[in-house]
Amino acid sequence: MVIERQAGQLHTSVLLPECIHYLAPQAGKVYVDGTLGLGGHTEAILDASAPDGRVIAFEWDGSALQYALQRLDRFKDRLTVVRRNFAELAEGLDEIGVQEIDGLLIDVGVSSLQLDLGERGFSFQRDELLDMRMDNRGKTTAEAILASCSEQELADIFYYYGEERQARPIANAIIEYRKKEQIRTTKQLVSIVAHAVPKRFHPKRIHVATKVFQALRIAVNTELENLARILDDGVRYLKPGANFCVISFHSLEDRIVKRKFRNNELLDVLTGRPVQSSPEEIALNPRSRSARLRVAQKRISNAH
Repeated sequence: MVIERQAGQLHTSVLLPECIHYLAPQAGKVYVDGTLGLGGHTEAILDASAPDGRVIAFEWDGSALQYALQRLDRFKDRLTVVRRNFAELAEGLDEIGVQEIDGLLIDVGVSSLQLDLGERGFSFQRDELLDMRMDNRGKTTAEAILASCSEQELADIFYYYGEERQARPIANAIIEYRKKEQIRTTKQLVSIVAHAVPKRFHPKRIHVATKVFQALRIAVNTELENLARILDDGVRYLKPGANFCVISFHSLEDRIVKRKFRNNELLDVLTGRPVQSSPEEIALNPRSRSARLRVAQKRISNAH
């Protein structure tokens, strides 16, 4: 299978040493990886917490889950996998009878598997159907949003989720295009965006459609709502002194994490500024350039 052959080559876990440093996994303790993905962070936590540390890993992408389970087979007696989004942390932990944990990590970026092998329309590099669901059990697709939302709704999605300054002309161009033809593929959407944005406003460092694709992905998967939920719920399950590590990849996410950590009276922020990838890591994995790690610790004195 293509995914099985290539996923290991594609996937490089971001800020791995830094995450392990802050989580400080120990034997006999229980950790949650809220985004199992292809298993890199989980594998490192299990290695560092040998011989009897335990990881509960959440993952809602079936393709990633299939690969990760093969990769982590040797840890199966210490690994529990929950097929849910991390926003459902409370439900997942309650199902398996876990009431408190010794550390929590989430990585809210899109994985290389989804970008490069997913064939779900996350990337504009190839012509694919505009699906963008991280969990194929979900009902809403990018195609459905483009077909059903009003011009104002589309402009809001692009502006608030993508921070796209040309949101209005792009939304207008989509409405005009869909009067003639349904927007079903990434190629169609890229062409619409490229023609809607005047050449003088085309960004120099990123593709003109980057922010629109980001915004649609966030909307399809309710990513910001999910992030806000785990930032609230996750703290309840942390033992006093346990650390909460969050890796984000764009400013919208990072601002939410910063605000939630700072405003939670049960937390002490350990990273005044977010931890970023080293030049060496960026050279090996260019996608790590935008990664930001923030860490907070549950207070010992007034923890409930």
